[in-house]
Formats: sequence, C-alpha cells, structure tokens
Amino acid sequence: MNTEPKDDPGKKMRKLLGSSSPLMRLPQKNLNQKEDERADAPPKQDTAAPASQLKKIKPASSPKPKTAPAAKGRILLFGPPLWNIASVLSLSVNVILIIVLLLLVVSLNNLGLSITSMLNMGTDLLGGLYGNFEKMDRAHITTDIKVETTIPVQFDLQLNQQTNVVLSQDVTINNALVTVNTGGLNIARANTTIVLPSGTTLPVFLNLTVPVDTTVPVVLNVPVDIPLEGTQLHEPFAGLQEVVRPFYCMINANAVNLNGEPICK
Repeated sequence: MNTEPKDDPGKKMRKLLGSSSPLMRLPQKNLNQKEDERADAPPKQDTAAPASQLKKIKPASSPKPKTAPAAKGRILLFGPPLWNIASVLSLSVNVILIIVLLLLVVSLNNLGLSITSMLNMGTDLLGGLYGNFEKMDRAHITTDIKVETTIPVQFDLQLNQQTNVVLSQDVTINNALVTVNTGGLNIARANTTIVLPSGTTLPVFLNLTVPVDTTVPVVLNVPVDIPLEGTQLHEPFAGLQEVVRPFYCMINANAVNLNGEPICK
C-alpha cells in the first residue's frame, strides 16, 4: 500500500509547466486575485490530465498594448487651442460690429437724422428708382429723320395726243402747194415757198415714245415713333424694376405703379 502523501493538483500543474505558466503572464492584479481565490477555495479532486496532454498547452499570448489613450490625449491637446482661437475671433468680430454701430448712431445724431427720416429717404429713393425705370420702359422715341438722296428714274414715255406747238423761229416751207382765190386772182395748187414767222401756233398730233433716263433728287422729313417696350430695351428695364421692387416693398408695403395698381402682391 502506497503511504506517500498525495501531491496537491495545483503543485503538480506548476511543476509540469514550470515558469511558463499562463498565470505569470497576466497582469499582477489579476494574478494576485487568482492566487487569493485559489487559496480560499476547497481542495479539488485529482482531475489533472496526463503529462503528455499538459505539455501541449501553449502559453497564453501577451495582451496587446492599447493606443486609445494616446490618441485621446492628442485630440485633447489639439482641441483647447482651436477653441481658444475661435473664441478670440468671435469676440473680436462682435466688438468691431458694436463699435461700427455706435459710430453710425453718433453720426446720425450729429446729422440730425432720425429713423423716420431715413425711412422716408429710402422710400423716396427706391420709389424714384422704380418709377423712373417704369417710365423708361413706357417711353417712346419720337423724332423726324431727314432724308436727302437721289432716286434714279428710267422708263419709256408713250405720247399719243393732239396738242398745239408754238414756233420759236421763222420756218420756211419750200414747194408748198398753195391755192389762192381772190376777186381778181385765182391760183390753184401752185408751187410756192412759204415763210411762217416765229410765234405762230400750229395744232399738231403727237404719236411717239419718249425714253426717260434720269435721276430725281429727294429731300423729305420722315416722322418716327418707336415704343421702347416693343424693343430689346424692355427686358433690362423690367429686370431693373424687379430688382428694386422687393426693397421698395420692404419700406412701403402700399407702393403703387404709374397706373395706380399695387406692386407689392
């Protein structure tokens, strides 16, 4: 009969693993906690595995170091300077705006201007701009254009009528047949020479074509009336009215156009 005292299972495990126990690689706090728990625990039955299986147990890997605290520290180091700069800039801008407003109030008081007078000035200014843009859109260009030119004239003039002509000088007619019946002298169809004095009126019948090729000078005034709303200027004038209208309506909600119709709808 074997009278040797049985070894503690924990001692057997430590002997087999030696200094490569996984517990030695754990943090000291956890290791101490494990040892206290093992000391307080009651003895367990011998359920240790054979030495051949225990040798196959690999030591636990060492825990990886955490890098989150370092990154968090960098963020904290970067954050406060940025917030300080933003706060300084914000305060500086606010101080500048307050100074500008104070200077504006002092200037208005020195000029004797009130808010009501400034609103009236704005109404007159914007109303004048809107009204003048509207008048420009409704305006007409009225003028007289003087035309001085020459027109070429080329055609054939057909003459077929009876008219009277006046001789401008003496006209001699040779071998004219003349019949003279007087109390003592009768001449029938005798050849003679006749001289027609200047200024004699003769009835004639004209039947001929007269070609006309000349130029005619033309001088006249042409009246012109052009409405601007029917030209390309209508679009920019209407656009200017639309630009001024919102600001005009902000100051005067009852503004009307030239026809008396409200423009703030």
